[in-house]
Amino acid sequence: MASAVNAFPRFVGKASISAASHVGRLTLMLGELLRGLTEVKIWFPRALTEAWNIGVGSLFIVLLVSAFAGGVTALQAGYQFTGTIPVYFLGSVIVESIVLELGPVLTAMILAGRIGARYAAELGTMRVTEQIDALESLGRNPASHLLIPRVVAGFVMIPALVIFANVVGIIAGWKAAQLVLPLTNQDFYYGARVFWRPFDAYYSLIKAFFFAGSITIISCYMGFNTQQGAEGVGKATTGAVVSSSVLILLLDVLLAKILLN
Repeated sequence: MASAVNAFPRFVGKASISAASHVGRLTLMLGELLRGLTEVKIWFPRALTEAWNIGVGSLFIVLLVSAFAGGVTALQAGYQFTGTIPVYFLGSVIVESIVLELGPVLTAMILAGRIGARYAAELGTMRVTEQIDALESLGRNPASHLLIPRVVAGFVMIPALVIFANVVGIIAGWKAAQLVLPLTNQDFYYGARVFWRPFDAYYSLIKAFFFAGSITIISCYMGFNTQQGAEGVGKATTGAVVSSSVLILLLDVLLAKILLN
């Protein structure tokens, strides 16, 4: 009975120490990132390579998912459509759904699995094979060589991919809607303009920037602090994807609450 009573405080204590440890290591890593930004000649060429890998490597899957999201949104809206609702409303439903929610969130979730897992695995392998330790022993800053290029590339390319996803999702929804309802191009264009606000586009990009930070920083942190050999690399990769995905969903709710009120 006494052991059962002491188990809960022990669990809370371990969880608190672990959380404080993660916060401390993450703060130190962010400090190294800021300090390494001055070494532009080192991280800029590597950032270009990472940006190419993110943009070109992820473009097809991002566009594919956004096209299906736009098409499914249009088909479901057409299924729920009744004659009492003007047909041009469908244009507003598709555009607002894609730009405000589906485009940035689905793109971020895809990239959390593709980019986040890759970054965590690469950096984790470098850590357990002592490549990062070798850089430090040579007096080089690992943040400039390994972390900053990945973070900068993510902040540049993920919002760009979100823009492409929004455009393709709207076009796919537009064409899919015309398959189920007598929706003309003029009706769709009018409906898209009725409830459109210029801030909607900025809101989508703001979410993309926050999601980019959550994907790149969390995955780099998990990989950079990998331990326990190959098993640790697997745990770091899984933890990076799960943590990034949860943080994306939390940021989605918080940004909607803060920016849309």
